[in-house]
Amino acid sequence: MVFEPSNVFVPPEEEHPDCIQGQYELAVVMPCLDEAETLAMCIRKAKHAFEVNGIAGEVVVADNGSTDGSQQIAVENGARLVHVPARGYGAALMAGINAANARFVVMADADNSYDFSHIPRFLDELNGGADLVMGNRFRGGVKPGAMPFLHKYLGNPILSLIGQVLFGTPIKDFHCGMRGFTKDAFERMNLRTTGMEFASEMVVKGTLLDMKIVEVPTTLSPDGRTRSPHLRTWTDGWRHLRFLLMYSPRWLFLYPGLLLMIVGGVASAWLLPRERSIGSIHLDVDTLLYTLAYLLIGFHAAVFSVSAKVFAIAEGLLPEDPQFSRWFRYITLETGLLAGLFFFLLGLGGTIYALVLWKHLGFGPLSPRSMLRLTMPSAVSLMLSAEIFFSSFFLSMLGLRRKSASPIGSP
Repeated sequence: MVFEPSNVFVPPEEEHPDCIQGQYELAVVMPCLDEAETLAMCIRKAKHAFEVNGIAGEVVVADNGSTDGSQQIAVENGARLVHVPARGYGAALMAGINAANARFVVMADADNSYDFSHIPRFLDELNGGADLVMGNRFRGGVKPGAMPFLHKYLGNPILSLIGQVLFGTPIKDFHCGMRGFTKDAFERMNLRTTGMEFASEMVVKGTLLDMKIVEVPTTLSPDGRTRSPHLRTWTDGWRHLRFLLMYSPRWLFLYPGLLLMIVGGVASAWLLPRERSIGSIHLDVDTLLYTLAYLLIGFHAAVFSVSAKVFAIAEGLLPEDPQFSRWFRYITLETGLLAGLFFFLLGLGGTIYALVLWKHLGFGPLSPRSMLRLTMPSAVSLMLSAEIFFSSFFLSMLGLRRKSASPIGSP
């Protein structure tokens, strides 16, 4: 989904002498929703940074439906106004960035909390070859009252740490609202989220695409508005966390699934021959039932992981993963069907053997302990065979939608 501006107003002003072929060196993009109290000041500070540092730049205000006159303020102060009907922080920024006519972009909130005199720090790194330059408020300084206690000591540090663990990104301040990037890098990211999680998606996509990402110190000041901010602590925090988990099928599905499969498989093999004891605790077929369930649930989670990854790549939510694709040169529809057939025959053989034993007893009462050790693994094998059969066809169907020459699930 690409958000294009529905209406762009360009104020009548002379083109900067260093603006080559109509393209600026830098565009400062500000998302705006009822920012009349601080918008003019932010625009003036950005333009002052252009003048002092000799930057050929423009200010783009992406208005998200303000009702307080912010649009007129933007035009009167020489900014380019972009009307964005689709609501959301990410939607506004995507439309503003798409409308920006510059090689580099710096985005920053229009609440006067960020220091626009730091623009050269971002521009220097971009000119030095960086694809994405993140501001780090903890290195630059968070002024008293600028960030709520929960955001400063719980939300931002924990979410940034989770991002580092899940994706291996070096960024220490995942959610800084002031950041710079090349227009080319933004287009390659193919960002999709329209809400506050847009900030996380940018860092995640940049990391997954092996872009050069650096941090520069910047400051955060108390915003100049008298109204409450748009950010909702718990709701937006959960949206960021949910996004990070959904963009990492390995941590959400695969690793927990493999752990359950290992624990369930080892415990089941240990309990299958006979009753076991750990001190005064006796473990029998009741425990075996749960260990087999762990094995089955773990396998479900692993299949979810692969399916989610294939779907995300097919939809452009995640970039192509060459290492992941190499596995599917060997794991094809046919190998999946053969694996499913193996577990089907294993389960069928156990079931037939159980019926033979029952026949020898004249189809009379059976010993639950001895028979459950045979029938439960047989039933699980049949379930696994069905899971493998169906998931093999499902992955092949997903693979048909991919644009690569060798779709997942094809021979």
